[in-house]
Amino acid sequence: MIDVTAADEASDDARARGNVWRLAAAQALTGANSAVIFATGSIVGASLAPDISLATVPLSMYVLGLAAGTLPTGAISRAYGRRVAFIVGTFCGTLTGALGAWAILHSSFWLFCGATFLGGLYGAVAQSYRFAAADGASVAFRPKAVSWVMAGGVFAGVLGPQLVQWTMDIWPPYLFAFSFVMQALVALVAMAVLSGVDAPKPAAADLHGGRPLLEIAKQPRFIAAALCGVIAYPMMNLVMTSAPLAMKMCGLSVSDSNFGIQWHIVAMYGPSFFTGSLIARFGAPAIVALGLALEAVAAMIGLSGITAPHFWATLIVLGVGWNFAFVGASALVLETHRPQERNKVQAFNDFLVFGMMAIGSFSSGQLLAHYGWNAVNMVVFPPVLLGLVVLSFASFAKRRAKLRAVEEIPDPSI
Repeated sequence: MIDVTAADEASDDARARGNVWRLAAAQALTGANSAVIFATGSIVGASLAPDISLATVPLSMYVLGLAAGTLPTGAISRAYGRRVAFIVGTFCGTLTGALGAWAILHSSFWLFCGATFLGGLYGAVAQSYRFAAADGASVAFRPKAVSWVMAGGVFAGVLGPQLVQWTMDIWPPYLFAFSFVMQALVALVAMAVLSGVDAPKPAAADLHGGRPLLEIAKQPRFIAAALCGVIAYPMMNLVMTSAPLAMKMCGLSVSDSNFGIQWHIVAMYGPSFFTGSLIARFGAPAIVALGLALEAVAAMIGLSGITAPHFWATLIVLGVGWNFAFVGASALVLETHRPQERNKVQAFNDFLVFGMMAIGSFSSGQLLAHYGWNAVNMVVFPPVLLGLVVLSFASFAKRRAKLRAVEEIPDPSI
């Protein structure tokens, strides 16, 4: 007899694998767009802002766009399908490049902030690529699908900073203006890639089913997943966005900064080739805990010196830590919802992550300008400790629930 369930799972995984390659390519292209913003945002901000303490505001506007775009991305995906949301996102990415170049050419700080906000909207849509890869996949394949899509960011780590390096001086004296023109073209290529993703509009029956969001959000597993994401991503962002300007303040070159950001992004996404397998073997909570611990190690390195190798090592270890913590937390989120609940739960999770990230991001420039690089690194430790404690509690609660379920099974011999 044919195992119908196994055959269905194999068919679904074949479809998911086809999507994974397109989504991984889109992750690389979208990551290149964000890499341009992270590599140039604080430097352009410092040259255009009326006050040096506002230098990181363009990066904060990017993060605000990430937060603002998460819930609309979920709503569009739920109503019209993920592919429509992807196309809307890449259109925002094209506008980011065009408006960013215009702002640099006309020395408009606030227009540049508007461009990076649009870049954040594009980034918010891109955050759903990892969840889209898991749509319809078997339980065993989901962590690998998420991980493989995130691996596309490795190429972003090479493409984005090199794009800046090759183009930053093409329109002198307008540093980075042509970099944003190229960013717009890269977004158009991503639009073409994403147009082929097999992500149909959800069935009408799925639009109104599922549990209330509050009931799902009260689960210890969801609380741990969301909180660890809220800690892992904002702490990484705080250090990463401060690093280029801190390097400049320490007398290091733009090339040193570009090199650091490039390898940071490679470190963010490179482990994704095997993170899914690690999650399958050791469990998501263990990988999340390892990631949070590595973020703390990165902060320790940052506190130990201000040479270029110190900055580079900080950014590389930070990237690896973020990967383990964020991919692991994403895998935990997938364990907390049913298929018909996925869009609203995933969008709500990302809203929490990037909402908190936006709040923290606006303080990064002030923190660096008034208290220095050491203060930026010191901030990392308390949230990481909190995340480890909550993660341990959620894992303990799950083990207790399993034991209780086993005890309640009646003995067939009685």
